[in-house]
Amino acid sequence: MAVGRSGPVGGTPARAPQDPAALLRSRGYLGLLLLAALLGLPICAAAFGFLALVHELEPLLYHDLPTALGFSATPAWWPLPLLAAGGLLVALTIRHLPGNGGHEPADGFAFSGPPPLAALPGIVLAALATLACGAVLGPEAPLIALGGGLAAGAVRLLRRDAPEQAVGVVGAAGSFAAVSALFGSPLLGAFLLMETSGQGGALLGAVLVPGLLASGIGALIFTGLGDWTGLGTYSLTLHHVPEAAAPTLPEFGWALAIGAVAALAGCGVRRLSLVLKGRVIRHRLPATVAMALAVAGLAIAFAEATGEPATELLYSGQSALGSLFDHTAGFSAAALVLLVVCKALAYCASLSCFRGGPIFPAMFIGAVGGVALAHLPGLQITAASAMGIGAMTVAMLRLPLTSVLMAALLLGRPGLTVLPLVIVAVVVAYVLTARLTPVVRPGEGSQKGSPGRA
Repeated sequence: MAVGRSGPVGGTPARAPQDPAALLRSRGYLGLLLLAALLGLPICAAAFGFLALVHELEPLLYHDLPTALGFSATPAWWPLPLLAAGGLLVALTIRHLPGNGGHEPADGFAFSGPPPLAALPGIVLAALATLACGAVLGPEAPLIALGGGLAAGAVRLLRRDAPEQAVGVVGAAGSFAAVSALFGSPLLGAFLLMETSGQGGALLGAVLVPGLLASGIGALIFTGLGDWTGLGTYSLTLHHVPEAAAPTLPEFGWALAIGAVAALAGCGVRRLSLVLKGRVIRHRLPATVAMALAVAGLAIAFAEATGEPATELLYSGQSALGSLFDHTAGFSAAALVLLVVCKALAYCASLSCFRGGPIFPAMFIGAVGGVALAHLPGLQITAASAMGIGAMTVAMLRLPLTSVLMAALLLGRPGLTVLPLVIVAVVVAYVLTARLTPVVRPGEGSQKGSPGRA
């Protein structure tokens, strides 16, 4: 991230605090804004191309390839070779290309600074193999790395003696622009940047403004390319959300329960994924393939048990979230619970070895869990899904403001109606998650594989 708690990123010594007003009036800051605006165009075009490629590869590999091989329909066992091939490609990319394939999702969600340009091919390749083959991770972490790496790399190419703080700010703006278009709202990107940077006060505005500018221009690029190509914008929106009534007293009780359950579930997912990650690191190639086969096995078992397609469990859940209430209308409560359990286990396996983001699977698990709970008395479906999204997201990311805003904005006007319930569920999940998470002493994280700041 552009600015840390005590100084700029890059290991440079902390300097005296800079006057934010003086920074905003400086000629250098105006140049920084112009550069962020110019870089927002190609970076968002690259992000659009990445998401478009993933969108095209998923049906190509899961539906078109079996047909081309002579099958009348996708065989029930097809996830096994598909995910095994994806796991093999990810393991080889991590082992042989620079950059370790990108951020390890089991370590939590954090901006650790823009990667070098040399690392981007490996990051993109590992992410494409992960997302296209059906692993349960999302595109947000690779997009953040892609946007930040391209922006910071452009600054270094244009001016080799550029200050590291300027490189960090522009890199953050690139990451911000890439991920904001995915979420469909620069506000979500702003809160994400604010909470993960750890920066507060007036200087935060100076850091956020380049990212807001880049994301605003980038949103136009996403919209224009989506209309021109007919592929859409790939931003997350929930359709056909049922109207919500004003929160009731029993629903506040449900908010306490959902927050507590989400905290327990999130801590369980993180701990299991870290245990599995330790095994994967010791035997990268065979263990990654084994975890991929476990994800495939869970998808096949779910499909056989419910009669639903395996794709309901595979992938990040981003597309399924867009039509959540349509998809789950025909599910029984038992099928929904089975989907949550199998998806969570596949999520653990994917976090341990694949490369991608943790946000969308957490949202999907929380949303489906909320819909399942809505079968019980005293809880409306919109409130339940919104609380599930917020509580499970904060349990995995530990970003309370982002989690509340995400649940509210994604559900539109009904989400704003139930916002008080979401806040209560998120606060409970956040506090309980903090109490359940072991304290990591300096130097222990890399040895024990404990999660970094999410």
